[in-house]
Amino acid sequence: MVKKIIDIKLIKFIVVGIINTVVGTAIMFGLYNLAGCTYWVSSAANYVLTSILSYFLNKYFTFQHKGDNLKSAIRFAINIAVCYLLAYGIAKPAVVSILSAQAKTIQENTAMFAGMCLFVGFNYLGQRFFAFREAKV
Repeated sequence: MVKKIIDIKLIKFIVVGIINTVVGTAIMFGLYNLAGCTYWVSSAANYVLTSILSYFLNKYFTFQHKGDNLKSAIRFAINIAVCYLLAYGIAKPAVVSILSAQAKTIQENTAMFAGMCLFVGFNYLGQRFFAFREAKV
């Protein structure tokens, strides 16, 4: 099972993730701290915009998925939505509880960072075994 998770696909996923993280972090923290958008708007904008890039990079570069484009796009969108809701839904209440004595901006910036970390793990597993799963032979 470990060999099925830790291989060249994981390394490629990390490279794609670095690209997405740089772009997405600028979007998310820029919208929150510079444009005054809310926690949910800032984090959602990040994932909507970078998910488009991520789909193409992961489909063709990371997983070299040859399956149906429509089916993989639908599974990818479902995966992103589930991972986003899980990661940010867990991160915000946990961080707010832990940092209850801190200012709201500190709580929410920290929660967005924690959500990013959770999202990466959930997303890799979802893309690997759901969105771009290998066809059974």
